[in-house]
Amino acid sequence: MRWARSALLLVAWGWLGCASSPATPGEPANYGFKEGQVWVRGPWEAITPSADPDEVIDQLCPAVMELPGARFGDHGREYCGLIYSLGDGKYYASHPSPLGDPHIGRVSREKSCYVPRQVEDARGRSETLADYHGHPWSPSSMLESRSDRLGATQVFSIRIQFDKACHLQKLIPYLKEDRPGELYERRGKSWKLIGHIQPENKASGRVTLVND
Repeated sequence: MRWARSALLLVAWGWLGCASSPATPGEPANYGFKEGQVWVRGPWEAITPSADPDEVIDQLCPAVMELPGARFGDHGREYCGLIYSLGDGKYYASHPSPLGDPHIGRVSREKSCYVPRQVEDARGRSETLADYHGHPWSPSSMLESRSDRLGATQVFSIRIQFDKACHLQKLIPYLKEDRPGELYERRGKSWKLIGHIQPENKASGRVTLVND
């Protein structure tokens, strides 16, 4: 996954045309561009809210992989969304957005979707916990996807990634803290620490593996 400057967002908007338009006339759009950044609507009805964010995370991959092109490998597409709260003790998932850099190969093992920066939820002001995205291949580990680990691409305090086989990984970059970032893999109902990103490597995203 790769992000470009705001100017490229406008190019992407033109290339995707009405991609952010409602699927059915009269329905609101679920994602789009605003002031050069992607917004997404919430909550996504496919995901049951929970007081435990892991319960929300565990629902994401099966739901995303039902979307058009999400499983199509080199001919597929990525979707990006957010996990957020409204201060009511629950976590929600936003609708996912496929908006991405049109200059990145459409039939190569490199896809993109822009990390949304804002959730529009009519019920109140949202606070984002994490961004999420899916890869249309398998296996596809964050260890193989350097651009997903780069310090410059971290927007929120947690990043969730999964491939089409629903292998889940979680990156906690601790970007502004003098401590190592942490890379986890979901195993059953728990997270297994598999790597650190040392403070001096946060810009490059280089991972130091953790021995079992």
